[in-house]
Amino acid sequence: MTESASPYISRPRIMVLGVQRADPPFRIMEIDGEVIGEAKSVTDVLQAAAAFGITVHDLDDPDVVRWVGGDKFTWR
Repeated sequence: MTESASPYISRPRIMVLGVQRADPPFRIMEIDGEVIGEAKSVTDVLQAAAAFGITVHDLDDPDVVRWVGGDKFTWR
């Protein structure tokens, strides 16, 4: 018996987009498909999530946070 792969791709509530060149550099952040502002660090991501009532236990869980153009350590 074989399991078939599910075609479902989850859409996480939090998306952190690629680094924008600026001084200082930042990443645009979306929650539930809406742009909510800029994040300049992981702390900004966690604070914004908390403001929207989202508890993040694992920043590496792609079902919770999707990092586009880098990971949680990419800020430049």
